Amino acid sequence: MNSTRRQFIAAGLAAAPIAALAQGTPAATPPRQKTAAIPTSGGFARTGRIQLGLVTYNLAKDWDIATILTNCSKTGFQGVELRTTHKHGVEVSLNATERAEVKRRFADSPVELYSLGSAFDYHTPDASRLRADIEATKQYLQLAHDVGASGIKVRPNGLPKEVPEEKTLEQIGRSLRELGETAAGLGQQVRLEVHGTATSSLPRIRRMMDVAHHRSVGVCWNSNQSDLEGAGFDANFDLVRDRIIEVHLRDLFLAEYPFRRLFTRLTEIGYSGFTLAEIPESTDPIRVMHYFRGMWLAHQGLI
Repeated sequence: MNSTRRQFIAAGLAAAPIAALAQGTPAATPPRQKTAAIPTSGGFARTGRIQLGLVTYNLAKDWDIATILTNCSKTGFQGVELRTTHKHGVEVSLNATERAEVKRRFADSPVELYSLGSAFDYHTPDASRLRADIEATKQYLQLAHDVGASGIKVRPNGLPKEVPEEKTLEQIGRSLRELGETAAGLGQQVRLEVHGTATSSLPRIRRMMDVAHHRSVGVCWNSNQSDLEGAGFDANFDLVRDRIIEVHLRDLFLAEYPFRRLFTRLTEIGYSGFTLAEIPESTDPIRVMHYFRGMWLAHQGLI
């Protein structure tokens, strides 16, 4: 997309009313091809280049859909993960007409609705609660399908002290396998965020993946400091390199984390999915997004 066209689109988006779902929409652009990696029996297909996106937690938590499309278009962000409970309002409570409207608005924009971000986890020893969370996740997968996303983010969130660790890891893995079956039927992916006290350990994440063992279940790398623990960054990355289908990024200026090495490793494995900024809110978000994109390009040696 050349700069003249990008300016035209941004101007059209800025003029759109920031209102309810069924009201003003951004200027239309030609349909995009979906860019999510396609699962295969030997891992995940790798083609194309790394892409830049935004998680609405926390920078965009107070933005509606029109604002998300405007701000991402202005700053060169290609996609978005919509975290549940935020102002955008993309929740399972939407009816069929509202879901179709969300899908249309993203399809008519240069911004891809890449993912929906849930807060579901599957470590609870309470069988009834576990079943309720699994069934609720299936509804969320249906929502993702209906609004045109290609997957959902879920997470582990801890190890109950009263339960043997291996039992909990197997329970999470089996839950993911069941969800993978539902996701496959909907053309979706289940993206397990590397998250939670103890469960953000990459060896434990690998164990969950081994139990799940499903082509529609993969890992959302989360750029945690725990990635450096144990045998170190490269060894931890290698544990899940064949399962990475999404990446969350913190502020790229943080010298405590090897972001340049992360981009090098992602390039080595041919990763072509989204790297999504999950950064704090700001009173000057457009400027922050421009700077983030600049550092994102610099870490890859593109500027």
